[in-house]
Amino acid sequence: MMATTTWLLDQTHSEIQFKIKHLMISTVTGQFKNFSATVETTGDDFSTANVHFSAEIDSISTNNEQRDQHLKNGDFFDAENYPQLLFEGKNMQKTSAGNFILSGTLTMKGVSRPVTLDVEFGGITTDPWGNTRTGFEITGKIKRADFGISFGMLSETGNVMLGEEVKLFANAEFIKQSALQPA
Repeated sequence: MMATTTWLLDQTHSEIQFKIKHLMISTVTGQFKNFSATVETTGDDFSTANVHFSAEIDSISTNNEQRDQHLKNGDFFDAENYPQLLFEGKNMQKTSAGNFILSGTLTMKGVSRPVTLDVEFGGITTDPWGNTRTGFEITGKIKRADFGISFGMLSETGNVMLGEEVKLFANAEFIKQSALQPA
């Protein structure tokens, strides 16, 4: 039986972003500043990956403090009652060399829904300090109303204020943890 390998996210070399249409003519980009993730694999086989990700809603940033405060209130994420966004990935299916589809459950604002994300494997390398590192680019789309976030769909004039679809982008670098030897 192969040992379980744990990979911890290196937050300083990772980013989690989302993009949404504003007035259907431009795109607003936001990010979470505080997030964490672990990946557990059998050996170094990422097709066996179990992914655990969380982001602190209070760390949301769109480079506009007034908008950020609005996103944190009950109209959107309701950070006071739902302080974290969670993702549990259970099935990483290889689709081609270096590409996977990650299926899992996203929980936002108290609502859990299945989502699939496209994952591009960046490779494995050893850093100058002897740590084994791996990187991934993750993309996907969700519909915000699926998670109870439907504020601002139409303006008073009937124009769509915010897009329904949210595009997700992540660059994630992980550090392989040393295997613990039984005592």
